[in-house]
Amino acid sequence: MINRKTIITTAGTLACAVGIGFFMQNTPTAPTPEYEGVSLANADAVVLDVEEIVLTSADVAQDLVLPKPERAVSLTTAQSLAVPEVESGPVIQTAALPDDTLTAADEAEQDAPCAIVASARPVAAAMVNLTLSASCLPDERVTVHHAGLLFNEVTDGSGSFDITVPAMATEAVFVVAFSNGDGAVAQATVEELADYDRVALQWKGDTGFELHAREFGADYGSEGHVWSGAMREMSFAVTGEGGYISRLGNSAVPDGLLAEVYTFPVGAVQSAGDVALSVEAEVARNNCGLEIEAQTLQTFSGKDITSRDLTLSVPDCDAAGNFLVLNNLFEDLKLASN
Repeated sequence: MINRKTIITTAGTLACAVGIGFFMQNTPTAPTPEYEGVSLANADAVVLDVEEIVLTSADVAQDLVLPKPERAVSLTTAQSLAVPEVESGPVIQTAALPDDTLTAADEAEQDAPCAIVASARPVAAAMVNLTLSASCLPDERVTVHHAGLLFNEVTDGSGSFDITVPAMATEAVFVVAFSNGDGAVAQATVEELADYDRVALQWKGDTGFELHAREFGADYGSEGHVWSGAMREMSFAVTGEGGYISRLGNSAVPDGLLAEVYTFPVGAVQSAGDVALSVEAEVARNNCGLEIEAQTLQTFSGKDITSRDLTLSVPDCDAAGNFLVLNNLFEDLKLASN
């Protein structure tokens, strides 16, 4: 089991009266085989000098800035090519070039609106199966909006996707929007959400953010430490054993919107105690020396959603390999066994 040693709180400037601890620790030199290839903070703590930290409360309607719409590309028919006359020599036979006129059927097909259909249905653990069909928009970037939650997906070669999304509201509305302005809306009633608490962390691009939950006093790297390196299956929540993390968004989308959502079964939990929640970010070559942004969302049993916007200045690249740990961004879960 991997343990973190003593953590040292560092100074920062907060834009509102919310207590947050910012820490940095070295990564382990030899992780256990179970977490091979996964960066876990360990060893002696190092004081982090954070110059600028901005944390503000925000309404869920004020979402992260979406990527700029992609420029529309107009496709035109090929222009006729002029074939020069041959004054002498053998006759050269050439195939007739197609003219650039469209048949009535072709014009009707071009003028027909693109059929975009989205559907949503509730499934286990207060999740929603969200599907999209848009045959005229294959391999296209799409943004999914749900109760303040935002992430990017990409349609497949047939213009479709089929994903599972954690519901953040009992009356769950999903807006699916393409960059050209086309889109669709789907809705599902998720009554089971009353038995679950959820927290979400969302960001844009490869910033290194991670959502961590340590259940009932669990140490880092232990069985009760739930994060992207140990996400667990949805069945843990269904059976009341503990929580799990869902990863949303397509990481292959350039500068795309991504999110992680932690779900805990408050209606069927088998243990009593606290769940400590934190946001972490590794200092790496892709974010060192930059200012990175994220947003948090939290809902208890599908009731009102609270959100916060976070802006953080990452240390210079000589600190690469260390971690920033942000506590108190969420209200920790306090649970009694059923």
